[in-house]
Order: sequence, then structure tokens, then C-alpha cells
Amino acid sequence: MRLALLALALFTGCVDPDAPVRPGDDTPFVFEVPKGSTAGGLGPVMVSEGLAPSELQWKLFLRGEDASCLKAGRFEVRRSMSMHEVLATLCGAPLSDDVPFTVVEGWRIRDIDAALTAKGWIEAGSYKALAESKGVDLPFAVTSPTLEGYLYPETYAVSARSFSAERLIERQLQTFKERFLDTHRGEVDKGRGLHAIVVMASMLEREEPSPTNRPLVAGILWKRVDRGWQLGVDATSRYDLPEWNDRAAFLRNLRDETHPYNTRHLKGLPPTAIGNPTVSSLEASLRPTPSEYWFYLHDAQGVLHPSRNGDEHDALRRKYDVW
Repeated sequence: MRLALLALALFTGCVDPDAPVRPGDDTPFVFEVPKGSTAGGLGPVMVSEGLAPSELQWKLFLRGEDASCLKAGRFEVRRSMSMHEVLATLCGAPLSDDVPFTVVEGWRIRDIDAALTAKGWIEAGSYKALAESKGVDLPFAVTSPTLEGYLYPETYAVSARSFSAERLIERQLQTFKERFLDTHRGEVDKGRGLHAIVVMASMLEREEPSPTNRPLVAGILWKRVDRGWQLGVDATSRYDLPEWNDRAAFLRNLRDETHPYNTRHLKGLPPTAIGNPTVSSLEASLRPTPSEYWFYLHDAQGVLHPSRNGDEHDALRRKYDVW
């Protein structure tokens, strides 16, 4: 057999495995090795892509090489490579197929699910089902009935080709832990507890656009909780709306005094967070600024106007036409 191969090699002409297959063709391109491929089985496509002079010469080359290192994946190659260089590349680290996916500050579970569905990475509702059932490995205890509020908003590098909703959720939880919980665990446990801190932070994320004002707003809202007042945070009545800015549906929720997220009528915190907050909101919730204020509103430009009592608040409502 070896003599036959040697004869064929002599007949077809010897090829230097260290010589460029196509000298001067330095244009890089991506070559994909499917899962389960063998180096020998790649011969036809190697030839068609200009990475080997012929199937026979590729096979002859492989007889003297250990090609068991071949990896599946995508690789950047050039036709000016030698067969030795091609094999070394295919045995190296594949190109990453990661792409960025941004979870926007304050997004709800349903918003993340919709964005992933629009990308074509999941079936609609699959991310939502996992997050609402807490159907993943949790890196810390979550007493909330869902993972709303703990899915940290950040830009994540994800695989578009093999996306996993479970993996994304686990990474979001780990990011929450690293960015906030690991640093503030002592304060959280000695204070109001993680669930309350996260719920308040989610409201701050929606209520106050300026991170510098969030501790002041947190101080006002925590005073209301402690006094047994209604919070009056209208953002909570938008939480279960398919479209956050659906005004007609929002007004219906405001009129529904039994709606569990209607903080104009019900006292205390809502049952869950109303979105996923950033560290600035979490820290504001944890470390509120004491003040003389009990009310606040925002004008048409989003500027915060706190007030000490109902009369001042009503005067500001009239002044800025906010109702």
C-alpha cells in the first residue's frame, strides 16, 4: 500500500507541504469545519476552496501528520497558506461567533423576551417562562416569585448560532451578584432585605431619569412605606401592560383599585420588581437620602421637583400642569 501511494505521489508530482497552495492569494476568508468532520473527509471541500492542491495530495500530506487535533468551528484562512499552516489553523481556536445583545436598563422580563424573539434566537415566551418560573441554577437565594429585578441590564456577548436563554439568565444573575450583591451583602441583610431593595430599585429606575436624584426619591418613597402611605408610583400600574406606553390600558389599571400593582390605592411595595435596575438604582434603594420631602413630581423636561406637603405638591402640579 505504501509503495502504491509513493508511486501515485511520484506520478502526480510531489508537493511541498510548506509551500503556499496559491501563492499571493492573501485574501482572508472564513472556512467552516462541521461537527464530526475528519481531516481526510474535508479533502473535497479543501480543494474546492483552494486550500489543498488536490484530494490525493491532501491525503498524502495527512499520512505524515497527526490531524486528531482538528476542531469543529469557523476559522479564518488564506489560500496563500501552506497545507501545514492550514492544518495548524484548523487545530487552533475557532473564531468566536458571539454578537452583542443589550438588555436595556429597566427592561422587564417580557421586554427581554420580545427582543430575543425579534432576533430569531428563541421561540416567543421561552425566556419569559424560564425567568418567571426561576427555572435555572440560582447563584443566590431569590425570595421573589420571579426573577424580575435580578436580570442585570448589560450588553452581553452571546452566540447567535447556538443561543441559550438559560445561559443568558444565569449570566445576568451572576452579573447582578458581582456588580451589587457581593459588595453590599452585609448592608442588604442588615437592612430591609434583598427583595425589598430590588423592588424599590426597579421603581427608581423608571421614576427618576437622573441617577444623582435617585437617593432623594428613594428617601421619599421609603418614608411613605414606613408611614403606611400609598407610594403613588404610576410606573407600577404599567408593569403588566404588553406595551409600556399604552395610555388607555394604563388608565384602566389606575382606575382598578384591586390591581396588585396599583400603588395609588394599595399600600406598601408591589409584589415584584417592575423591571431590572442598574447598580445606581440598587445603591439608591439601599442608601436613601433623608430629607424633609414627602412628595415629588417631574416637569415636562423631566426635572425633579420635591415638596414637603400636599399643599406644596398641589401648587407644583398647577405650576407645571402635571396631574
